[in-house]
Amino acid sequence: MNKKSILILAFFAAFCFIVAAGCTGVPTNPTPVPSETVHYPTVSINTTPVKYVRVNGVDLAYREYGSGGEPILLNEGFGETQDTAWNATFLGIVATKYHVYTYDYRGVGYSNDTPGNHTIAEYADDAAALMQALGYSSMNVYGQSMGSCISQQLVIDHPERVRKLVLDSVSYSIRIPEAQNLYNKIEAVANNTTPASPGITKEAYACLAWNGTWNGLSGISQNTMLVVGTADVITPQAIAVQMAGQINGTWLVRFKDLPHIGNHEAPVEYGENALDFLGMNESPPYANP
Repeated sequence: MNKKSILILAFFAAFCFIVAAGCTGVPTNPTPVPSETVHYPTVSINTTPVKYVRVNGVDLAYREYGSGGEPILLNEGFGETQDTAWNATFLGIVATKYHVYTYDYRGVGYSNDTPGNHTIAEYADDAAALMQALGYSSMNVYGQSMGSCISQQLVIDHPERVRKLVLDSVSYSIRIPEAQNLYNKIEAVANNTTPASPGITKEAYACLAWNGTWNGLSGISQNTMLVVGTADVITPQAIAVQMAGQINGTWLVRFKDLPHIGNHEAPVEYGENALDFLGMNESPPYANP
């Protein structure tokens, strides 16, 4: 073998060694890829003006957030008002894509009242009438705690008024064993063991008189999402699981270790979850247009 051939072989061997080293080598200090952080606009609840509309003989007080997208009506929980019911970050997230309406039930917050006690069905009638008074034939609906009871009654009594439905911290009745803590809380207010305003006391009477919605759940055809925290002891996740089996095609979202009404604990997660559900096209490819 001549000298030229030896040099060529040596060069080829060195080349193969370099290529092999390059293919198998691992960088000692890989550069991390920064994760993208989404910055949502904030809303100020207290500085957002309260407006009024006449509905079923009362002046219901409401606020609105966001200016575009489909409308969504938020039904607040027992003993709450629109000042305290919703986390501002949660509202801001939902308002990025939807026109959000919060309001006070008759007799609480900024809304006035009529004589006598009320029913869950009456609160649902108010919600349906409020939509029309605001210029909508229907809205998406998000209800939490007592608001989820009103939202269930709304979709059963006025199905044409509801587009998509979110039931957060939900029960179909307060008289089932799983909801004993909820029942005790409501009863204490009704019996004046826990002092409350007249409007909230009327809410308690309405909850105690409510017959629930179990028999009507299977008739709900709207796209529905149930949301619950696994640490919720007021409306435990077992109730949502039962309801998911009754409502065809229901989403069931369980947030690990979060309590009753978790949007205050995890507003970003709850807000993004709501956007995912509301924005999802759930019509199958074979559905008729």
